[in-house]
Amino acid sequence: MLGYKDFVGVDLCVCPNKKDKMKFILNMHDKVRHLFKKDGKFGAVGPIFDAADTFMFTPDHRTGSGAHVRDAIDMKRVMMTVIYAVLPCFFFGIWNAGHQYNVVNAVAEAGNAFIASDVFAAAFLNDVIRGLIIMLPILIVSYAVGGFWEVLFSCIRKHEINEGLLVTGFLFPLILPPTIPLWQVAVGISFGVVIGKEIFGGTGMNIVNPALLSRAFLFFAYAKSMTGDVWVAHVAGAPVVDAVSGATPLGFVASLPEGMTLLQAIELGHVDFMQMFLGVIPGSIGETSTLACLIGAAVLLITGVASWRIMLATVIGLLSTGYLANFIGDSPMAQLPPYYHLVAGGFAFGAIFMATDPVSAAATNAGKWIYGFLIGMLVIIVRVANSGFPEGVMLSILFMNLMAPLIDSFVVDAHVRRRKRRA
Repeated sequence: MLGYKDFVGVDLCVCPNKKDKMKFILNMHDKVRHLFKKDGKFGAVGPIFDAADTFMFTPDHRTGSGAHVRDAIDMKRVMMTVIYAVLPCFFFGIWNAGHQYNVVNAVAEAGNAFIASDVFAAAFLNDVIRGLIIMLPILIVSYAVGGFWEVLFSCIRKHEINEGLLVTGFLFPLILPPTIPLWQVAVGISFGVVIGKEIFGGTGMNIVNPALLSRAFLFFAYAKSMTGDVWVAHVAGAPVVDAVSGATPLGFVASLPEGMTLLQAIELGHVDFMQMFLGVIPGSIGETSTLACLIGAAVLLITGVASWRIMLATVIGLLSTGYLANFIGDSPMAQLPPYYHLVAGGFAFGAIFMATDPVSAAATNAGKWIYGFLIGMLVIIVRVANSGFPEGVMLSILFMNLMAPLIDSFVVDAHVRRRKRRA
């Protein structure tokens, strides 16, 4: 990206044609900029012009007062880094959603399969095309409806359009089941943006993660659409009991068929560690692949955008509580090996992309360890103690979002008391 300062004597290592084109666009913006100021002819929609302007060019203004981070990267670049990190989950989710759909249809048609199973390339292409058909409408609705509310509140308040929607609108579809009705996507993102963020003042002011709050609202308001089997094949009008097209592994463990032990379920492949790690299982669109999540984690950690303390503490909390559950619990979920919890459900996605949200997470270093550890611990408690709700990542993160300010307050007070004793 070329900034305002890039055209005042700084030698750029770009081709002249590209530089001239960007300078032409910048000049065009400068000619109409006055029309979109607060007292200008189009001042009412000024935030829309500002959003397009700062998206293409580095802003020329600087924070004038108050505590702020002194860094060369602005918020848009931070948000784009998060989106780059989520792309592996996004692309894998497209393929897996299409693959799960095609597998169910291949079973249902009993010999008249939808995919060309003998040709890998044709099967892969069919999976991707079907995944795009499923995923793109959800993504478009998420951005369109969420963007509407973002622009509306920005125009009413006369402030710039915040960049938080770039990430919220992208993460929200990835934590939804592929069968979600589009109108529920619109309702969910509306609740998350308006109630979870805008009423508190917009990006940077929210006390909980807006994307997770959107999902929680849909989960409790429209539970049937958010839980149960993703796709279930039918032959001759009867449902086909199949591990691939039935419930997710966590759901299968929580309600094992009568007479089947957890060890038998693992041996029979109903709860397969490698499948869960790779993500070739039913589930929410972007949460199933732990491998894709780890690639995203590497991007966030290398760029310094996410906190490694929160990620590590969450894993430690989950493993330690999982081993404790093995000793004191007797239910199938309590006896599940702790390392299975790492790849089950949405834990990897939540620990990497949701728990590390810098706005709603703890801010102090000691607070991040406590915050992350308690998230991991609560995930196991919910999974083990509540047989009707085998997943606990969403509720654990939202609860700790509310507790994060209290944790930071205790940490700061402890520092103050220690310094007083030294003095």
